[in-house]
Amino acid sequence: MKAVVLLSGGLDSTTVLAYALSQGYEVTALSVRYGQRHSRELDSARAVAKHYGIKNHVVLDLDLSYLRNSALVSKEVDVPMRDSAEGIGSEIPVTYVPARNILMLSLAAGLCETEGGEAIFIGANAVDYSGYPDCRPEFFHAFEEVLRVGTKAGVEGRPIRIETPILRMSKADIVRLAKKLGAPLELTWSCYNGKEKACGRCESCLLRLKGFEEAGETDPVPYEVVA
Repeated sequence: MKAVVLLSGGLDSTTVLAYALSQGYEVTALSVRYGQRHSRELDSARAVAKHYGIKNHVVLDLDLSYLRNSALVSKEVDVPMRDSAEGIGSEIPVTYVPARNILMLSLAAGLCETEGGEAIFIGANAVDYSGYPDCRPEFFHAFEEVLRVGTKAGVEGRPIRIETPILRMSKADIVRLAKKLGAPLELTWSCYNGKEKACGRCESCLLRLKGFEEAGETDPVPYEVVA
């Protein structure tokens, strides 16, 4: 069995990579340099791939800096800082990158078809998340239909599946799964800021810290602030 795993270097994608490997898949990892505010997560992706001995780790360049309304790719928009995780997900935040998962899955689908793979694994989550519309179950169902009708594999009766193993998990459950699988969480990076330490106040940090706390585990990543 072969699969492509979208690997950002964060907690979720690293857990999904560990899961795919535990299921016996021969993995090609795909990371994308899309103009994000820092390179820390890509450094983490490389470190995670090296940890697992992934022989084929593809890193693509995709410049999304023209998306001026997203805080993750535009320096004109500040990353929101919060004091707690309360209220996260109630609205779509400025850290939303328009069409990001559509683009990432499209790139992964081409790679998956090229490699003769049967599935794409993505670390999307629809429970403890920031409210992104492209992290919902209905989006992934719709995209699978796109792959069924729009790829050679699909029209020949071998449609590529999109696997979302942590989609309906809480962040705490994701941490528990990562620990169970022995994922190298100390190598991961989830913070929207790329400083020496994770900020502890962006939505990504707060959700991650909430997950570790609720799982009864200690996050091995250093933080500037722990609320």
